[in-house]
Formats: sequence, C-alpha cells, structure tokens
Amino acid sequence: VLDAILTQPSVTIVFSTAVTSLRQSGDAVHVDASAPDGARVFAADYVIGADGARSAVRHALGIEMSGDIYPETTILATTLYPFHEKLEGLSNVNYCWKPDGTFSLLRLPDIWRASLYARDGQTTEQALEDQAQQDLLHDIVPEAGRIEVLETRPYRIHRRLAAAYRKGRVFLAGDAAHLNSPSGGMGMNGGIHDAFNLCEKLIAVIEGGAAADFLDRYERQRRPIAEEEIIQQAHRNRGRMQERDPARRRAILEDLQRITADSTTLKAYLLKSSMIEGLR
Repeated sequence: VLDAILTQPSVTIVFSTAVTSLRQSGDAVHVDASAPDGARVFAADYVIGADGARSAVRHALGIEMSGDIYPETTILATTLYPFHEKLEGLSNVNYCWKPDGTFSLLRLPDIWRASLYARDGQTTEQALEDQAQQDLLHDIVPEAGRIEVLETRPYRIHRRLAAAYRKGRVFLAGDAAHLNSPSGGMGMNGGIHDAFNLCEKLIAVIEGGAAADFLDRYERQRRPIAEEEIIQQAHRNRGRMQERDPARRRAILEDLQRITADSTTLKAYLLKSSMIEGLR
C-alpha cells in the first residue's frame, strides 16, 4: 500500500507524528501534531480521522463511543509453525471449536496468527505463561513438540459505535468510528467501505459536482450499516464461536451445511457475510 501511495504526486507521507488537537473554521481545519523535531501544524479543507480505536481525532471532536466490552480476553500468538502441513483441509482463515473452547488460525504470507483463550478457571496472566501457551497450542496439534512463539499479546474485544461520523469538516472512518468482534473480518472491510463511500463524496464536492451538504449522506449511509450489519453480524459470529454445548454446535453446523447445499441460499449467505449486500 505504501509503495502505491508514494507514486501519487499529491500525497505526502509523514511518520512518527502524532495528532494532539485540531480546530476548524468555516473553510479549513488546522491539525496540531507532535513530531520528533517539534510541534507541527497541518492545514486542510477536510480531515479524515482513520486513526483507530483510540482515535485522537475523535477525542478532539468530543464524539462519544457507546457500547461495551466482551468479557473474555483473546491471546494472539504468532508463530512460524506450519499448521497447514499438519491439519488437513485448513484454509487461510479458520474458526474452530474444541471440546472445552475455541481457537482461530489466520495465515499470513510467512506466519500463522493463532487466537487462543484461557482455559476455564485460568486467568489471562496464567494463560500467557510459556507452558500454558504451549498447552493451548498443543490442543490444536497435540504431537507438535515445542512450538516457537514469535510474539504474544492479549487484547479485549469492543463492541462500540461513534455517536457521529462527522463534525463540520472532520470525518471518522474505520475503527475510529466503529469497533466490533474480529470474527469474520468485518471491521477492516467495513473501514474500507467507509473510505470508498466518503472519498466518492469528497471528490464530488471538491470538484464542484455537488454541494457541501452532499457530505451529510456519508453518516446517513454508513453509520446504520455499522450498527445494523457490521456490529450485529460480528456479534453473531462471536456468539457462534463461543457456543460450548455439543447439541447446539451440531445444530449450528447442520444449519451451515443446509445453507451450503442450496446454491440460492448459499449465494445470499455469501453476499451478506462478505458485506457486499451491506455495501449495496
């Protein structure tokens, strides 16, 4: 992405520079930032805060996030271990049940990312200990021997939505505007949809093809999608993963098998789960 952006003559990339505050007038936005060589001020017609869950832009605008935090802590472990050589039928993204819990495996070009959860009665701190991590990884491949872990970090999953996506000439997009369970990969994809929607409107206004109030459509179109589609579908995905009862698991699996057995039903399911339906 960086290589592609650097080919654009109108784009300047600035690293190690943190937004500290912003202020706006009727025709401009000024962003204050802290850089290694001192304070800097950037001026723009419009600003997009795509700066993640702890968005400094959102805080500067005074926009609240409503919602809650799921009770469990996810332990993300990255490893070079070749799960794809040990588990038949593994895909690049895998959400798996095990008898007493769940795990997921995500394949990146050179590594695997395993999402693990503490056992019942085990604290997060205990689950982060080396032997405990090995035990959780051995639930996936019992005969693996020691699995070298490159990096481990715990995180909590939020379900939150910004009260507004726009304030004057400043907009929010992606995690700065909505947070959800990562089950299904809907957060980043929803952020990409935000970007397409907003940039289409900004281009129309900047090039004179639309009035400034055309930008109001961004929040009207994208916020309900985050509230009713992205957050709710991610919540359902998480609920399915957290199911422990064998009978309920079997019912869920059989329901998915019925969906995949019918081409019309399967297409509708894929359009919804891949967020194409919401984008339309």
